Amino acid sequence: MSASVPRLVIAAPSSGSGKTTVATGLMAAFAARGLAVSPHKVGPDYIDPGYHALATGRVGRNLDAYLCGPELVGPLFLHGAQGCDIAVVEGVMGLYDGAAGEGELASTAHVAKLLGAPVVLVVDASSQSRSVAALVHGFASWDPEVRVGGVILNKVASDRHEELLREALEQAGVPVLGVLRRAAQVSTPSRHLGLVPVAERQGAAVEAVAAMAAQVADGCDLGALEALARAAGAVPGGSAPWTPASPTHHPTRSDEAAERRAPVVAIAGGPAFTFSYAEHAELLVAAGAEVVPFDPLRDEELPEGAAGLVIGGGFPEVYVSELSANEPLRKAVAELAGSGAPVAAECAGLLYLCRELDGLPMCGVLDAGARMSERLTLGYRDAVAIGDSVLAAAGTRMRGHEFHRTVVEPGSGAEPAWGVRGPRPRVEGFVQRGVHASYLHTHWASEPGVARRFVERCRTS
Repeated sequence: MSASVPRLVIAAPSSGSGKTTVATGLMAAFAARGLAVSPHKVGPDYIDPGYHALATGRVGRNLDAYLCGPELVGPLFLHGAQGCDIAVVEGVMGLYDGAAGEGELASTAHVAKLLGAPVVLVVDASSQSRSVAALVHGFASWDPEVRVGGVILNKVASDRHEELLREALEQAGVPVLGVLRRAAQVSTPSRHLGLVPVAERQGAAVEAVAAMAAQVADGCDLGALEALARAAGAVPGGSAPWTPASPTHHPTRSDEAAERRAPVVAIAGGPAFTFSYAEHAELLVAAGAEVVPFDPLRDEELPEGAAGLVIGGGFPEVYVSELSANEPLRKAVAELAGSGAPVAAECAGLLYLCRELDGLPMCGVLDAGARMSERLTLGYRDAVAIGDSVLAAAGTRMRGHEFHRTVVEPGSGAEPAWGVRGPRPRVEGFVQRGVHASYLHTHWASEPGVARRFVERCRTS
């Protein structure tokens, strides 16, 4: 594919300015014009990509320079954008906010530079008039390598307010590409870890995305935004699209025979387990697995022939009663894990494997209890595998992300999953037989050998 796919990055001075509304609405508005839109999200967030998928009909993908490394941002972007007419990338936090203590790393500005993409700044104008010019000028001039190509004014109160804002911004030299009034129907409900995922409010989410699209189409200059996106040149560095297939792997007759015996890898989904990067399933398939999704809230059995199990993140605490009530599936998970089959669990998956969650029985694979907590644990982590497991050999270094309001006691087993490096080094997670369970969310594209190792263990366990 061409490395010059038209693209925009939607950023803001701070969280809460309206990035998700504008980015999702713009994706849907472009799609309504007949464009094939590639949706992307900066950072580790799993929830916004669900709304992006509704807006575009394509899977939402993350671009995280911390988890995957800066060198993979361009290739992962091009992989997701294959066959598309335009790409919209929603930023994270404020434009220049990145991994704590790491400078610009993983910030929206950093990703925009890695992509060579123009930035559209979404500004909450609800409590300012002439000051908006100083704000926009500061963000546009802070880093000369970041091209702020326009501004969209959000939460504008009236025609007179708009007039004052436009007059002020003429001095800043940044064009106004849209003006949005307050609109209650585009808001999406939140709770302890952010927006409520699409899977939990499908009908309402569809209506919200439609409202976002209408608001953006009515208040923004879609032609000017598309022209700005088309002005982006080639992605810097001569990037080629990322591929889940190993570049050094050449199929043999024995590989082809193994392909016919593809092990079934069950992946938990449904409303309780919505956190998953699309590349994980793609890597598993490329490694020779047959990936079969299932819903722990409704399915009483694992997929037929399941030889391995992947349980990602989500909100099991919201569905703890239903998960606990599904005793047949809990027993099936425990039996599979007890057989030594490979099981990879992250965050919510870790809680599901525990003995109990908030006092209600879970799968009992791990001799640990889990409960909700008032304390938010949040941040990037630099981790190293303590010992050999179904995911990684001892010493494998990976970067991860923690994001939860739960506590597991004990926090690690006799064989921990990871040693977390940094100012307060610690061990966390559990490795026992074929089980690898941890709070860390990781992105397997950064270490493709993880998926190949897991599938090979599925074949041989």
